[in-house]
Amino acid sequence: MTSAQVNNTNHGVTLEKMLTTLVEFYGWKELGQRIEIRCFQADPTIKSSLTFLRRTPWAREKVEGLYGKCLRDMAKQAKAKPDPT
Repeated sequence: MTSAQVNNTNHGVTLEKMLTTLVEFYGWKELGQRIEIRCFQADPTIKSSLTFLRRTPWAREKVEGLYGKCLRDMAKQAKAKPDPT
């Protein structure tokens, strides 16, 4: 692995996986509020959003950034959740 990829949390994660995780964690409504892109706000689907994101580098960067924040939020929730055993 190159030194540039060592600290890259997105390395090996597909755009579809990122988007699916974001939708599961935030939902389409909140995702559309966090990243104001019409494909997230008006009749959103994974397929249509991926088509737009693959052609639009600035939007893809926003999704990748939010995905990193989402991973951190998920880790915080996991730590805060009491162990059932």
